[in-house]
Amino acid sequence: MSEKSVSQAAAEGRQQSTSNVKTKREIAPAEAAPLIDLAAYQEGSVVSRVLIRRETGNVTLFAFDETQELSEHTAPYDALVQVLEGKAEVVISGKPFQLGAGEVILMPANRPHALRAITRFKMLLIMIRS
Repeated sequence: MSEKSVSQAAAEGRQQSTSNVKTKREIAPAEAAPLIDLAAYQEGSVVSRVLIRRETGNVTLFAFDETQELSEHTAPYDALVQVLEGKAEVVISGKPFQLGAGEVILMPANRPHALRAITRFKMLLIMIRS
């Protein structure tokens, strides 16, 4: 999966189904769900699940196994990354940032960025299309 961009992976929204999600695998409206459990780790993989998809943007949950990465790429939209658990390295325009649970970073539109799991980690990606 290292050859795919975050935006490509988010668009695909691949993940296991759960009992309380709509057919499109989005989260069900007006129904509480345990965010951290909506995407499971898979050995040697990056798992993604689109929680909400709209013309104005997407919210996608990712689960990265240790050492997994998304190679450097650009996206035409701003994207906010919130680390939910574990540790990750995010590189934006060649500058590395180490993030842990509870930390966020904005990846600006049209600037090269990459992500790598230092430990297994889960993140929420909020992409704004405007």
